[in-house]
Amino acid sequence: MVSRRETWTTEEFGTSHAGAVEAVLPDGTVPDPVYFDSASGSGGEAVSQWSIYDGRRTQVPRAAALRAVCSCGWTGPERRLDWDAIGGQDLVDGGDEQADACDRDWYGHTDQVEATAIPLPETVTTLLARLEAEIEKLTRTSPIAAVRAARRLEVIAERVGYWAARDTARDVDTAQAATHLGLDENATRKLMARFGQWSPYR
Repeated sequence: MVSRRETWTTEEFGTSHAGAVEAVLPDGTVPDPVYFDSASGSGGEAVSQWSIYDGRRTQVPRAAALRAVCSCGWTGPERRLDWDAIGGQDLVDGGDEQADACDRDWYGHTDQVEATAIPLPETVTTLLARLEAEIEKLTRTSPIAAVRAARRLEVIAERVGYWAARDTARDVDTAQAATHLGLDENATRKLMARFGQWSPYR
């Protein structure tokens, strides 16, 4: 069952590394999603947002800790909840310090993903940063010119990405490419197919 909860991503790694805060019960297990009926009675939704696990509603357990998780399978350290200190506060307020710590844990994880991805030459990263800044500056004076510049970037990406993708497919398999790019294999397969102009289902 798919449940709703707040998640975060980075621009480069997207859903390959979607982070969230997860509630943990006293026995170390993760609670089941909580199903809420809609007011109209026409259905409802399952929710696993950490802040609902306060034990104050029927069949809703109380979390003992929070931890960061990532769609790649990474799990952060448990951040214990002090219910004596939380008292009568809503968990979203009483547990905000622990949730913020989970957020920092996940960003630390994405820093590690960034560090293990294939490095780019400093000349390239400097040029990309400068180009982004120049187009942002252009947007303030001539938005339509900035659109043209962005379109030129698309053309360049398609042109250089074509042979880069095809050479990569020749040299390494999808799993290896995914590690180098910091993406999961599905996202890598789609990216390579888009740049290399072949079907992702081949």
